[in-house]
Amino acid sequence: MIEFPPGLILVLGALILPLLGRGPVMRAFSLLLPLATLAAVWMVPGDAQVTWSFLDLELRPLVWNAPTRVFATIFSLMAFGGALFALNQPRRVELPAAFMYAGSAVCVTFAGDILTLFMFWELMAIGSTIVVWSGGTPEAAKAGQRYVAVHLVGGVVLMAGILAHVFALKAGGVADPIALRYFEFGPNGFDALSFAGAGDIAPWLILIGVLVNAATPPLGSWLADAYPEASESGTVFLSAFTTKTAVYVLMILFAGTELLIYAGMLMAVYGIVYAILENDMRRILAYSIVNQVGFMVCGIGIGTEMALNGAAAHAFAHIIYKALLLMSAGSVLYMTGKRKCTDLGGLYHTMPITMWCGIIGALAISSFPWTSGFVSKSMISQAAADGHLFLPWMVLTAASAGVFLHAGIKFPWFVFFQKDSGLRPKDPPWNMKAAMLLFAFLCVALGLGYQPLYDILPYPATGPEPLYEPYSASHIVSQLQLLLWSGLAFFLLLPILKRTLTITLDFDWFYRAFFPGLWRRALKPVVDLLVNLRDLFFDECIKVGRAVTQADALAAQIPIFREWSLGSAMVLTTFVLFVYLIVGFLH
Repeated sequence: MIEFPPGLILVLGALILPLLGRGPVMRAFSLLLPLATLAAVWMVPGDAQVTWSFLDLELRPLVWNAPTRVFATIFSLMAFGGALFALNQPRRVELPAAFMYAGSAVCVTFAGDILTLFMFWELMAIGSTIVVWSGGTPEAAKAGQRYVAVHLVGGVVLMAGILAHVFALKAGGVADPIALRYFEFGPNGFDALSFAGAGDIAPWLILIGVLVNAATPPLGSWLADAYPEASESGTVFLSAFTTKTAVYVLMILFAGTELLIYAGMLMAVYGIVYAILENDMRRILAYSIVNQVGFMVCGIGIGTEMALNGAAAHAFAHIIYKALLLMSAGSVLYMTGKRKCTDLGGLYHTMPITMWCGIIGALAISSFPWTSGFVSKSMISQAAADGHLFLPWMVLTAASAGVFLHAGIKFPWFVFFQKDSGLRPKDPPWNMKAAMLLFAFLCVALGLGYQPLYDILPYPATGPEPLYEPYSASHIVSQLQLLLWSGLAFFLLLPILKRTLTITLDFDWFYRAFFPGLWRRALKPVVDLLVNLRDLFFDECIKVGRAVTQADALAAQIPIFREWSLGSAMVLTTFVLFVYLIVGFLH
């Protein structure tokens, strides 16, 4: 039995990777590490529970929770696909940082206590920030600074909630206040984090800290700000781990929390609106991440077995097709140096593999039948319908149509078709094509043979009688109708959907424009005034000091002062004070 969390294979391997240079040994090692992690995930028995002693605490870095296998499996698989796509990139820091990032995400899925979870949660923030900075541009440097600031604040809020939670449990006499319980169905899956006590702030702080990583508006503008500024391969890694790890933690701690239904609906609509407005192809796909995570968050809020299965299955499918879409976009950027839709078009002439892989990813994210998205997203909508939740069902259905507008049609249409931009790049190097073909195959394979995925979901999805059958006639027909009308709407609205060379800001307007403007126009003049007053004060002090020095020099030329030593002067001063006190007493 393995006595350590499998993600440590990637974390420790990341420290060795820079020592191997850029040759075939490094390439082979970078592909073997994720595969070894994946094998280790499946070697951990279902009743595993490893305890490590740290100071006076008993940490549990290796514990099975119900969603662990599905999340740990896709995280490991994503690390392999991302490493394959990144084999030819020249940056020596990016891949080790990405492996630290991915390995920490795998470790989070095995965490059996809340402090272990937090430590790997913060290690993810460090690794992902380095991945953003590895973009190597001034824009990446600025975006990375904003990214790390947001995540440090989120980490502080999360730690404050954890400490408040632990202290509350200790005060209540709980013997092991840091342990996470096994994942259970419903809002009482983790009793200590219920919202029953209105005065208990701990659950709210923990929830806010997790929602920052889930990119929930208005806390999630960091995603569309930072992800597109990473390198072609860096963005692929970034798309997979932070938000989906947040989904996992929400599933563990807050399953059935009604607030998450509304947060998920907001995310689903919010991501669509900004993706439709956007011109940068990677920012389109970044906002699409917010939209898709919204489906998962909504499913967690619904909290039924089917909804939670749907959230886990959709996270698995989403990581694959979103990585495929970003690989396609990254290949275009790698071969053309352009990322704006207005600068692209006509690439189907010379980039057929990239085009077809992008189309398959677009169909999968749109839940086209016989693709992975069709067998995962529909479980969440079905759970809403089964629970008679009309508003969530309606919003998720409308959001499904919107997904086809921005990612299903807009991305491939503007990048590969629309007009002839005159660009004639070839398909990217072999490793990038191999990664795209692998993930395109998985999108179709999961759509046709979904049973292996259903078998590792938190709850049974099939049995003597199927608990959920995605390929019912009504479901196929309704989904095809939805996609048909969405496609028609796209081409009718095409003149409106054409974009300019600008980018669209959401809540990042505050730290891109508002706060810098506030500093320049209001705060900086005050600071400058205070600095000037300080300098004036010190200038006057210097003048006084010089005057005193000159007076001392003049006094030194007078015989009576020149002849008196410091000790004599002190004796005389003491005598005068003594006489003054005696006279005052007698008076």
